[in-house]
Amino acid sequence: MPEPSTIRLDKLLDHPAVMDAVADVNLELKERVAYQPPVCTVFKSPFTTLATDTQYQFEIDKEAHRQLSHIIANTVQRVEGCDDAADEVKENYRKARNIGIVFSGGPSPGGHNVIAGLFDAAKKVNPRTRIFGFLMGPDGIIDGDYMELTRERVDQYRNVGGFTMIKTGRTKIDNRKKMDLSRETCKQLELDALVVVGGDDSNTNAAFLAQEMFEDGVQVIGVPKTIDGDIQVRDARGQVLCAMSFGFHTAARAFSQAIANLCTDASSDVKYWHVCKVMGRVASHLALEVALQTHANMTLIGEDLADYVDYARLEKAEKERVVDYTAYGMTLRHLSRVTCDAIMQRAAVGKNYGVLVVPEGVLEFINEIQVFIIKLNTIIGNYNKMHDRDFHSAFPTLNEKLEYLRRLVRGIRKDVSYNVWNARDDELFNDIPEFFQEGLLTERDSHGNFQFSQVKTEKVLLDLVKDYLGILKEKGQYKIGIQDAQFVKTMQKGGLDPERYGPILFENWKQAQYLMIKKTIISRKTLKTALVKAGFLGDDETIPAPIEKIYNQSVPKFKTQTHFYGYDGRGSDPTRFDCIYTYNLGQTVFSLIANGATGQMAAILNLEQDFHSWRPIGIPIAPLMHLEERKGKLELVLEKSIVDVNSPAYRVVKTFRDKWLAATPGEDHYRHPGPIRFAGNSEENRPITLLLNAMGGHLSTPDQ
Repeated sequence: MPEPSTIRLDKLLDHPAVMDAVADVNLELKERVAYQPPVCTVFKSPFTTLATDTQYQFEIDKEAHRQLSHIIANTVQRVEGCDDAADEVKENYRKARNIGIVFSGGPSPGGHNVIAGLFDAAKKVNPRTRIFGFLMGPDGIIDGDYMELTRERVDQYRNVGGFTMIKTGRTKIDNRKKMDLSRETCKQLELDALVVVGGDDSNTNAAFLAQEMFEDGVQVIGVPKTIDGDIQVRDARGQVLCAMSFGFHTAARAFSQAIANLCTDASSDVKYWHVCKVMGRVASHLALEVALQTHANMTLIGEDLADYVDYARLEKAEKERVVDYTAYGMTLRHLSRVTCDAIMQRAAVGKNYGVLVVPEGVLEFINEIQVFIIKLNTIIGNYNKMHDRDFHSAFPTLNEKLEYLRRLVRGIRKDVSYNVWNARDDELFNDIPEFFQEGLLTERDSHGNFQFSQVKTEKVLLDLVKDYLGILKEKGQYKIGIQDAQFVKTMQKGGLDPERYGPILFENWKQAQYLMIKKTIISRKTLKTALVKAGFLGDDETIPAPIEKIYNQSVPKFKTQTHFYGYDGRGSDPTRFDCIYTYNLGQTVFSLIANGATGQMAAILNLEQDFHSWRPIGIPIAPLMHLEERKGKLELVLEKSIVDVNSPAYRVVKTFRDKWLAATPGEDHYRHPGPIRFAGNSEENRPITLLLNAMGGHLSTPDQ
């Protein structure tokens, strides 16, 4: 046999096919980068103008009125196309500008297209306009670290995920020194406008920057970004102004594809429960969308848990003539029981597997956990305010933190927190697992928020579930159902009469397709006792192999695989929906700037409708602000939007909850959304929650 010829490495590496195979840019990426998103009709006009829309009203916070006086009177502004204008208006519209843009917070798919939309719109009007990207987030503004964005650089990142072009960061411009440094940077660059792309905290920052730089003539425009989907703006009458922040659709699709794959794996290997934690610290929008995309067997929605009422507990309290406040709101223990019930119901029909979706912030909706978080946030915030070093540096180990809390109870530490933490709190806190204590005492993020992504939420729940399933197993209640046909086949193959043994083994013999071993049979010993008692076996005889096989198949082993979906989704290449949405947000930003707006958030109305119905607008940020506790004190912030349990999307999920649990004989109802394809007619053009919620009043009753 001839020896294979050895190819010289340099020739191999120089071969076109090899070079193409290992290149950084593949064909799909080339097609993605070359895609030109369509623009809203108004942007096809030579000019745009802004028209005040008086149908939207806001309830103004007094503190917002005091702190944001320059921009508090802003109104909703519609972007309208204009074929011609007065010479003075044309001149101002077409003038060369210096515009800065910054990404703030975590990456969100589509951010690059905000830059591309702004860049294209600005350069089309005046090629001499300069766009500056601040590097590494708000730190770039504070430190004067920036780069001028060229067409070559912008073209490189069109329709591509991440914030790689200029990077991002989480710094807040929240004190006088940072604000003064930011103002100095804007002056040095002679900026006409600054664009802040970020979430609720970042748009809060944008409002204060607009206020501070109002008299300097620097316009500040915000852009709503977060994969969590918790920026959904409505006016005082509930009219939708911003239905969805960008990046949500892409992240949900990325998570859904991976979770749908786990549904396939679970129903193939039939031995694992896959527990999937998805991002969503304050709101469960992603979990809700994932439920609609995948039909996972069980999806916990935090907002639903917060609204839970235990009517059985209320009835008991009423009979005892007492008030049971614990009946309102889901407890951690009861949540574990609900989860166990679902697992047991599936096991009873032979499905000892499944997929459970859990939002990362689900524990925030559990009463006793929320109390702990509020109290610990206050204690940590008070300590940081009163001392030279922060709480976590002062008490680096868990034991040191716990000792500090005990000293508060004993009154040894006479600081502002001594009356926040009492003996009852200390007792309950010491009853929870050590790893969860550590999680609750973990360092807060830069905004003072509890970092649920750092807590093994799924482990907290699963430990309780496993413990309770163990108890139910000992009681003979948690068993795997045996298909009647399988039982008959196994017995006949072993030479035994199924009709004779069936009534002895099963509590529902001849009553169901899946047979349940009697609750009294919880071990081989009790199995043998039942056979001996029935006269089918002698004391010294062994259990027949077919019967032992059936018994072994009925004994559940609760095996789990845990997964966290967050960073992978926010780094995904955007869906076509997010590409088009963000590109038009960038175009909207320029229209707001060119028409003199400041303190506004760029948005698109009618996202739930076909593209030709989309309408670009500017939303006033200041009227949306309200006081909220942050780091132990009240601060003006933009309110997060949580899942509305009366919304059509939630009601649809609730309606199909039992169907998707599939605790019945037969196939599961898993849905496979497929990968983000970007091209082709089968790619969905908007989030399912957006589509369903747009139906609003078309559903008749709240419990439908």
